[in-house]
Amino acid sequence: IREISVYDFCSGLKEGEDALVLALDEITDPHNLGAILRSADQFSASLIIAPERRSASANETVIRISSGAAQYVTMSTVTNLAKELDVLKQFGFWVYGADMNGESSYNMDFPKRTVIVMGSEGSGMRSLVRSKCDHIVSIPMSGHIDSLNVSVAAGILMYEYRRNHGSEGDAAATAE
Repeated sequence: IREISVYDFCSGLKEGEDALVLALDEITDPHNLGAILRSADQFSASLIIAPERRSASANETVIRISSGAAQYVTMSTVTNLAKELDVLKQFGFWVYGADMNGESSYNMDFPKRTVIVMGSEGSGMRSLVRSKCDHIVSIPMSGHIDSLNVSVAAGILMYEYRRNHGSEGDAAATAE
C-alpha cells in the first residue's frame, strides 16, 4: 500500500483533474477493508483515507482479502478524519456521506472531485464526520434486510461515481 498525506495528494492534482476519494470512518473489520481496497482498485479510487485509531490496519488479512489490490491503492492514514475532509474541501472536493436515510444515489450527479464517506459497520459515521458532509447519499434497496455490508455499499457508490464520469475501461471496451 502506498501512503501519502491528504495535503500532498491534493497538491499533486492538476487543475480540473477528476479524483474519487473514499474516506473510511472507523471501518474495523479487516475483511471489509480488504474488500473495499479491491473495489477501490477496480473503480480507480484516487485515495483511501482511514483514521489511525479505531480502524482496521493494512495487515496480512487485509492484503490477502484484497486479492493483491492493496499494492495498487494509495492510502492516507490520518489522526483526524474530520479535519482532513476540510482539507479536501479547500481543494474543491464535495463530500458525500453514505447513510440509509440519505438521498437516492440514482439522483446524484457526483462532481469531478468527490469524497465518499463510509461509516463504521455498526454505528455509521460519527457525528463530527457527518457534519462535514455536503450531501448524505443512500443506495435504493427493496429487499427484506435493511442494510448492505459496508464493503458492498462502498463498491456500489464508487460504481455510481464512475458511471457519472465514465472511465478508461469503458472507452477500451467500446473500441473493441
